Amino acid sequence: MPRARLSARTRTLAVAVVAASLGATVYGVGVAGAHDSVPRSDKQIPNLTDVVSEIKAYYGDTVDASGEHFASPSSNYAKQVAGIEAKAKQYLAHEVGHGGRGGHAAKPAIVLDVDDTSLNTYNYELEVGFAYTPASNSAYIANKNMDAVFGMEKLTNWAADQGITVFWVTGRPEAQRADTVRNLAAVGYKPAADAAHLYLKNAASPPSYLPCGSTCTTIEYKSGTRKHIESLGYNIVGNFGDQYSDLTGGYADKSFKLPNPMYFLP
Repeated sequence: MPRARLSARTRTLAVAVVAASLGATVYGVGVAGAHDSVPRSDKQIPNLTDVVSEIKAYYGDTVDASGEHFASPSSNYAKQVAGIEAKAKQYLAHEVGHGGRGGHAAKPAIVLDVDDTSLNTYNYELEVGFAYTPASNSAYIANKNMDAVFGMEKLTNWAADQGITVFWVTGRPEAQRADTVRNLAAVGYKPAADAAHLYLKNAASPPSYLPCGSTCTTIEYKSGTRKHIESLGYNIVGNFGDQYSDLTGGYADKSFKLPNPMYFLP
């Protein structure tokens, strides 16, 4: 999901790696993300160079001949994601078999964030030195495909085969719709990421179902969109995101937090 403010993202890079190390896989009410406390000493602040090195080690940094960085399928990151996916698949299979929470007749659905939930931004982050800007991000997305987050395309395709409708709700701007659709298809996501199933932020013409309009916070935008999806007759049995703000606000039976030590979004 796009970063709203570079300064906030930069401040929380080091804290995010600490939060990710907690290893939470299933998000629950009251789980905290990065904090805003002011350090009393430099000894309380992780060294940024060391943090970047730890991030690269966690992802199993691999560099190809052209200088592109990739996460390794044998990395601890890949192993952690696989564990989360296994639990999610077991849960979804049970929910589909029992008609969802409470056995109601609503159509089962899952909601996925895009960046670092469906698509891995690791190479982009290394390319820009974790210094996100809208311009560099748009240029990257227009010219390169991000890899699928390990195993997420398989889990998503499996869910669709079970009759679960797949929705994507991303903080990417509406202008990146075509590039997002192209990338998802290119790395193996089979469910249609069409206008009815892919929601992007539209600051110029926000949908009427979001009372906050163009001023929505991430939580308001994401939860409001999930509420809208459920108003269409779906029951969101699973919500997947790499940020706690992807998962807060209700309108999902259960949420799954994917690891992301690279940045934190309130």
